[in-house]
Amino acid sequence: MQTHFSPEQLQDPDTRESNGILRTCVHCGFCTATCPTFLLLGDELDSPRGRIYLIKDMLEGGKPATEEVVRHVDRCLSCLSCMTTCPSGVNYMHLVDHARRYIEETYDRPWHERALRRVLSGVLPYPKRFRAALAGARLGRPLAGLIPGAHVLAQRMRAMLRLAPGALPPPSPMQAPQVHRAEGERRGRVALLTGCAQQVLAPSINEATIRLLTRMGIEVVITREQGCCGALDHHMGQHDPAMRLARANIATWSREIEGEGLDGIVINTSGCGTTVKDYGFMFRTEPEAEAAARVAGLAMDVSEALVKFGYAPSREAPGLTVAYHAACSLQHGQRVTAAPKQLLTRAGFAVKEPAEPHICCGSAGTYNLLQPEIAGQLRARKLGNIERTGADLIAAGNIGCLTQLAGDRMPVVHTVELLDWMAGGPAPPAVAAAQRAA
Repeated sequence: MQTHFSPEQLQDPDTRESNGILRTCVHCGFCTATCPTFLLLGDELDSPRGRIYLIKDMLEGGKPATEEVVRHVDRCLSCLSCMTTCPSGVNYMHLVDHARRYIEETYDRPWHERALRRVLSGVLPYPKRFRAALAGARLGRPLAGLIPGAHVLAQRMRAMLRLAPGALPPPSPMQAPQVHRAEGERRGRVALLTGCAQQVLAPSINEATIRLLTRMGIEVVITREQGCCGALDHHMGQHDPAMRLARANIATWSREIEGEGLDGIVINTSGCGTTVKDYGFMFRTEPEAEAAARVAGLAMDVSEALVKFGYAPSREAPGLTVAYHAACSLQHGQRVTAAPKQLLTRAGFAVKEPAEPHICCGSAGTYNLLQPEIAGQLRARKLGNIERTGADLIAAGNIGCLTQLAGDRMPVVHTVELLDWMAGGPAPPAVAAAQRAA
């Protein structure tokens, strides 16, 4: 694709990067075949190729974002399926991230949009605030169906209330800053990102990760100063808050690397993993560039860690069939595709992959709150494909997907909880509940 940025524009590192990305695109349109929003809406501007044209025009012109550009970029899930499909290697992730930052800096959103984004940015990345917000939402959950109107604000309010869980597990002491010693001889040492929303919604995921790794002889460090990875702010174009959160993680993990050392930074929420693995790019022009690149190089999904350290089950096969849902951030963002399925098979599960495994479930960070109608259609499509597998339960590696797909008859469980169970840990709560009901 031909571009026409001025020499002055190209002095900006983000614009210079986007220029290179745009020039890589050859207009082939392969991306349209795997883009969830194009499949649903049939609008070229709701495809990666269409959005690329809009972003190019906006950035080249150096003009404020228009309502049309914002509408179509906001509808992008950042599922990155287009990047897996693209034969030219277009880094759509970095391009759309730049566009979102540019939009936030130049576009005046309606008041209710600004308010909602401010709330999401100020609540979701902070576990104590998030827990308090969910307690309030739980009280209003029965009233979700009574909120009238087709306005997007009403849709979002209904979506937020419906996604709020009926009950919250208590905080887990295992997630507090500490060192979990390896059982037996220490074979490795890793830091664990405990996350923000996940440690409130499903602390059992971190507990399973810690139990499993320590039984495998891996010491697990939870550092005191770590927090949200920054992904939620980053994907809303909130550059400064995202960088502040990421900077804190880089600093605390760097101290561990320089101290006793780390063999990896384990992340069991794939949306976070995609962002942490991108820290090197995000901080390429910052003073922390070298430290950020080092952290990014150590980051690994929990499935990658288990393969590296030699996972082995200790229980007999449970006789259960698992529908493996490949989170977009894992399969497209991190290109981790085989490891989770191989591990589940090794653990004794019969693994089935639903049709259209490359299509997003509609969670996509805050997408199911900001674009509830499209997210709902994608959820229904995904669950329909999963149900046709005839599986007993769903396994996935991302808390957003687990939350999005929960609520139907089939239990939804994090992959690491199943692997921990088959290696001596307790049965995951969702599976145990289903077994009691049966």
